[in-house]
Amino acid sequence: MEPEPQGVPKRRWWRRVPVRLDKVSSHMGQTLRNRLRFGQLAGDELYEELFEMLLGSDCGAPMAEALVHGLREQAGRERLRTSDQLIEALRQQMLKQLEGPNRELSLSGSPCVWLVAGVNGSGKTTTVAKLAARLQGQGLSCLVAASDTFRAAAIDQLRRMVAPTGAELVAHQPGADPAAVVFDAIAAARARGRDMILVDTAGRLHTKDNLMQELGKIRRVVAGQLEGQPVESLLVLDAYVGANAIAQARVFGEVVGATGLVVTKLDGSARGGYLFQVERELGLPVKLIGIGEGTSDLADFDPGGYVGRLLADDERVSQG
Repeated sequence: MEPEPQGVPKRRWWRRVPVRLDKVSSHMGQTLRNRLRFGQLAGDELYEELFEMLLGSDCGAPMAEALVHGLREQAGRERLRTSDQLIEALRQQMLKQLEGPNRELSLSGSPCVWLVAGVNGSGKTTTVAKLAARLQGQGLSCLVAASDTFRAAAIDQLRRMVAPTGAELVAHQPGADPAAVVFDAIAAARARGRDMILVDTAGRLHTKDNLMQELGKIRRVVAGQLEGQPVESLLVLDAYVGANAIAQARVFGEVVGATGLVVTKLDGSARGGYLFQVERELGLPVKLIGIGEGTSDLADFDPGGYVGRLLADDERVSQG
């Protein structure tokens, strides 16, 4: 999917993350450079320190081990000695861990349907409004299904947030069947010739069986109406929650048939390595990142810019 004109260009979005994350992420690259500034050999102590830094950035132990092992092997094989060589090798190892998955957002189908799910407080409804603004800005006519009928104020909140985007809203009364809202939204989109349907589902904990069953029913209704058409199912995860979100996301992923992740609140989180961990643990690609409250503060996830920022290599990476 092409980025919307007023959005954040790839390789530049990370510049907008506040200083507190800059300090945490740059500590990794700067510490490594300081340790190697005299051309020292990369001994066990350096690798142990790197492992601790990766853990501290919320990469997770399996990912930290994989990165350190890959770097150690590459350094030995290529006889890397200088800080620049080792930082570049670590950059390559990090990018290797992020390569492969398809990060494109599907636009197939008429109408195209995107389901958006996540726990309460993850930024799910805000993400729906941002997506509506982005799609409308690209010239795609968008309809939003207010299928969060569980929370009393959810429909009004979504209406207020979506109104400035120009997207239409399909809503029932609070307490209505969420799947019925989606059914009507699909019918309305077909009758009005709309390109996109965004489905805002109820925020929930993965332990709430009744709400999870409703989410599954929504998925079945969409599948039945679209007759095999692929559906983009996006899980919204709060970067502040870190590793605690992974157990929740596994359950959500199974219920909605997740195709990708939206990681929000990166503008306020110090867990810079979280994206490595969540992709490894869930086997799902991060497709979008939230970096603010504005409707344009939703960006395509760019692995190159992300890794460059973690290693504080701004001049060479973020300008690329």
